[in-house]
Amino acid sequence: MRRADRLFEIVQLLRRARGPLTGEAIAAELETSRRSVYRDIAALIAQHVPIRGEAGIGYVLERGFDMPPLMLTSDEVEAVVLGAQWVLVHADDGLARAAADVLAKIAAVIPPHLRTAIEDPAVITPPAWHERGDAGVDVARLRAWSLQGRKLTIRYSDADGRESERTVWPFLVGYLDSVRMLIAWCELRGDFRMFRTDRLVAIDFLETRYPEHRATLRRRWLAMMAARRER
Repeated sequence: MRRADRLFEIVQLLRRARGPLTGEAIAAELETSRRSVYRDIAALIAQHVPIRGEAGIGYVLERGFDMPPLMLTSDEVEAVVLGAQWVLVHADDGLARAAADVLAKIAAVIPPHLRTAIEDPAVITPPAWHERGDAGVDVARLRAWSLQGRKLTIRYSDADGRESERTVWPFLVGYLDSVRMLIAWCELRGDFRMFRTDRLVAIDFLETRYPEHRATLRRRWLAMMAARRER
């Protein structure tokens, strides 16, 4: 790996890391020596990249650091293309338009030799074979209410056709290949519930904010799902 590429990859590793990364861990990931990593870290700091830490303890990239959009690898461009293709097929209209805009913006700034990965990609995602049953549901507004932490009153029909009315605290919208899911805390059940959007009979978008932070709800839900998988 060229040194310039290695410097870029070190920044990417630190950007993705949830905590300090040791020089040994970085060296193992990049298949190079710790001495090279220490020299590279020193070079990045000398170039005013905001890296904190020291050898033997670990390194952290401070928040707010950004890199020029031109610094993308071929694999990274293909990853974006594949993800955008999936969004174009499976997400709501607002996200589909955003995915197309992202591809156009990336194509405008990447070097010509990488543009082929967007204009004539070597990756593809399957088309949607069935029409979705949630055409009357404003999924974009569900996303907005989840981000804003506002309550919903919904009328929901279960698999047997039984309807119930409940107030929920939405915090995630899940996009699967065949269905979309609203993930929320249900006041009626006092627990997390996942609602298929094609079974939402009616939705009332309330202005009331729910008392929990949506990030807290998300962490609790993910922990619950992880515990279920382990069992």
